[in-house]
Amino acid sequence: MNPSIISLILGGGVGSRLYPLTSQRSKPAVPIAGKYRLIDIPISNCLNSGLKRMFVLTQFNSASLNSHVKNTYHFDLFSRGFVDVLAAEQTHQSGDWFQGTADAVRQSMHHLVNHEYDYVLVLSGDQLYQMDFKKLAEAHLAQKADLTIATIPVTERDASGFGIMKVDQDQFVERFVEKPKGPEVKNWASPVAEEYAAKGKHYLASMGIYLFSRKVMEKLFTDNDKAVDFGKEIIPSAIENGYRVASYAFDHYWTDIGTIRSFFEANIALTDPIPEFNLFDNRANVFTHPRLLAPSKVYGTFLNRALLAEGCIIHAKKVDRAIIGIRSRIGEGSEITNSIMMGADYYEDIEDITNPKHGAPIGIGNNCDIENTIIDKNVRIGNNVTIRGSVILEDGETDTYVIRDGIIVLKKGSYIPSGTQIGDV
Repeated sequence: MNPSIISLILGGGVGSRLYPLTSQRSKPAVPIAGKYRLIDIPISNCLNSGLKRMFVLTQFNSASLNSHVKNTYHFDLFSRGFVDVLAAEQTHQSGDWFQGTADAVRQSMHHLVNHEYDYVLVLSGDQLYQMDFKKLAEAHLAQKADLTIATIPVTERDASGFGIMKVDQDQFVERFVEKPKGPEVKNWASPVAEEYAAKGKHYLASMGIYLFSRKVMEKLFTDNDKAVDFGKEIIPSAIENGYRVASYAFDHYWTDIGTIRSFFEANIALTDPIPEFNLFDNRANVFTHPRLLAPSKVYGTFLNRALLAEGCIIHAKKVDRAIIGIRSRIGEGSEITNSIMMGADYYEDIEDITNPKHGAPIGIGNNCDIENTIIDKNVRIGNNVTIRGSVILEDGETDTYVIRDGIIVLKKGSYIPSGTQIGDV
């Protein structure tokens, strides 16, 4: 069985809940785990599943995402594989930007006419998970489904942020509601496996991963020519009109990177001894742009539960439960705890470091204390700086940093002068 599938990966919208990480880049272009970008996750899942025909649909702040995809994913001349970027564009049929998930796919369908395919796999570009899409396709064919939705159990608190469904004993979706609110949520509880019930996960949520049979997708778009969203319009219409909409139960790690807090926790969890998302798996490699960087150097540093990317120079006193991104530089006596340092896009030479023209060299200076913080790329931190995020802090923004959910986020390229104190100090 070798179903003919084309994958469409959605680049997302403004990404305001991930601000300021999305102030100069789209959500899928946000760095993760020190050396990857979020877009690498769905693309890697496709490649590991044997799916090598992908379109990435982009719109907002897409320059760095387009560049990353173009420079990273190449196939040999004898392969039919590709990862192509489809930017939002004006056509004779539409002069608007993408208005939603379904509208983005509809406006991009004309690019598929020169390809042979029977199924369309729709993915999000800002989720962290490892899934074998071959198993999803096998379930779709076995069920003779028109549309299969990947689902995962969630708690009542989280249910209001997802499309929630009720399924029958054969795993076909009978009812679907997009982001139920208040007391309505309790009406959508479903029987789940004991391991999920024990965690209070009684609600079957859509993961935003859809496998459509080609003709069904085309018919749904024709019949709902004004619909712009899959969850709010296309899926309910498919159920109401008798299409075979199936649920594919996914029972492994998955998280939606929708907020600063979820981004922070998903990254920090990668430092666990045995993380739920496994970067060290030969069967589920995560691919990204190969960099010709030197190995990282560490001098007299206490390292614990730390991920160090390539090309770093670390003189720190301590790096504990932290992610240190590519080309990071940390000075003597500094302590980095429960934090994410995204690194730098380039190296400065010795002259720039010894006689900095912009207040301080890129990286962290000497004798700094940094905790519960995200340091975006190319940030310059002077000496004797203290930055501590805490849940007691109120949300706020300055020219150089943002506080969200108790996490302090230093803006890309910002300068923090020596002696500065930020947060719970």
